[in-house]
Amino acid sequence: MSPELGTTNLLLGIMAAVSVLEALVIIGMAIAGFMVYKRVAALVDRGMVLAEGIEARQVAPAMMRVNAILDDVRDVTTKVKEETERVDHAINSTIDRIDDTADRVRTNVRAKTSALVAFVRGARMTLEGLLRSEVRT
Repeated sequence: MSPELGTTNLLLGIMAAVSVLEALVIIGMAIAGFMVYKRVAALVDRGMVLAEGIEARQVAPAMMRVNAILDDVRDVTTKVKEETERVDHAINSTIDRIDDTADRVRTNVRAKTSALVAFVRGARMTLEGLLRSEVRT
């Protein structure tokens, strides 16, 4: 073997050993990455179980209470709307009856007082006529 080939072979052997070491490091990193992934997945699962437990213990009852309150508000709103319509109808019918009564009273008062008004006007005209004729004489 020539000295030049011995050095080349030594360098090729070192490069092969380094490549094997690199492959082992990459495999180790892959295994470590997989182990970290499994731990993170387990942690996420525990977090989800914890979140579901919190939801079941606190959020679900709170949502039930909120929904019950909203149902009560809807019922009250419906009742207020119905009562408002009923009161509005009662007020309108009362106003219509008052208008009718006022018209009837006005008509009756005019009918009953028209004779009296005519008598008073006639008496006034008679007195004015008498007073004017006395002034002329």
